[in-house]
Amino acid sequence: MNDLDLVPFDKEEEILFKSIENDEWVSINDNDELLNESIQTAELALKKNKRMNIRIAERDLKNLKIKALQEGLPYQTMVSMILHKYITGQLSETKKASI
Repeated sequence: MNDLDLVPFDKEEEILFKSIENDEWVSINDNDELLNESIQTAELALKKNKRMNIRIAERDLKNLKIKALQEGLPYQTMVSMILHKYITGQLSETKKASI
């Protein structure tokens, strides 16, 4: 028995592990170019070059800071992440049913 036998896999990890065992992965030859392209993409995505000031209820700011602290993030970074996810469609509004 090896260490991998003791680790439970979720469905996605199990599929990935089986694809590796079945030699479905191939090496890429142009590693440096792909790495440089990925770095450039990340730098552009993370570049913050505009400032925005908003007014927010004290209660909401307090709760935002608590959530950010729980996530281990500065609250401004969390706000930026939430806005980015919302405008890119990764985060959507849910409407609560009224009683």
